[in-house]
Amino acid sequence: MKKGILCAALLLMHTRLFCWGFYMHAQINYHAVFLLPPQMMIFYKPNIGYLTEHAVDPDKRRYAVATEGAHHFMDIDHYGVYPYNDLPRNYNSAVEKFSVDTLRTYGIVPWWILTMMGRLTMAFREKDERLILKYSAEIGHYIADAHVPLHACNNHNGQLTNQQGIHAFWESRIPELLAAEHWDFFIGKAIYIGDPAAFIWSRLLESAAAADTVLCCEREASLQIRPDQKFAFEERNGILVRQYSTDYALLYNGKLKDMVERRMRQSIFAVASFWYTAWVNAGQPPLDRLRNDSLSLTDQQEYQLLNLEWKKGKVLGRDCGE
Repeated sequence: MKKGILCAALLLMHTRLFCWGFYMHAQINYHAVFLLPPQMMIFYKPNIGYLTEHAVDPDKRRYAVATEGAHHFMDIDHYGVYPYNDLPRNYNSAVEKFSVDTLRTYGIVPWWILTMMGRLTMAFREKDERLILKYSAEIGHYIADAHVPLHACNNHNGQLTNQQGIHAFWESRIPELLAAEHWDFFIGKAIYIGDPAAFIWSRLLESAAAADTVLCCEREASLQIRPDQKFAFEERNGILVRQYSTDYALLYNGKLKDMVERRMRQSIFAVASFWYTAWVNAGQPPLDRLRNDSLSLTDQQEYQLLNLEWKKGKVLGRDCGE
């Protein structure tokens, strides 16, 4: 009986591996609000609950829509060696060279962020409160994903180097242990991004360059701790689960020289700056006089579907935990 309960707990843990983790995506959107100017804060702060709750909608959509996964990553190492100049930064040029199917197979996160940026800018122009909130929450998710090193390489979960599980270790376990009490999110203020494409490609290349460090540091840490100290059973939401031990997580974080905190801070800054840039590009409309301040029936049905499919626990397309 106990063995059965333990297996169920481990299965639950496996099927809940997400990009940055639900908790961290919510935290990134939350802290981004406080980098905005007063003209935007007057709208974003009262809606901070929505922005945090719906920060995870894109991950839930991966359980309902098979094509969603490509929006979260780019295996840029498929296209040669750093800085991957074989891959055109312009989407149409990349399609002509590699085809739509190839691009979607290896991920399109920088281009998808620019698509979402266009949608958010239009929502600001139309003063549509519902869509401003929806696109703000969701672009925050994709921007944060682009800052994760393992989202920018083919070895996205250590599956090629016998390091399975490193994805959630880096982006969920470490921040959940350290973010709330030890990390500093007083970053400054959002800036206007003159060239959003160049900005997000630069951040993605930073992620790609850090991927080897993420993997190498875990191998080093693994050699410096006894096998019986690497994992521990801890209670999560009333369930006993097996996960990387606190001692091992701290050892790994030390070898990374606080990389996870830096990337999270950069994510927060980038999210706030993309929100601010979209608002400026839309003509800086007053955000205290917006329309459509309630969810449509279509929105409500979409959220119900996302939650239903997520609870089933079957990702359509590539899973971060594979």
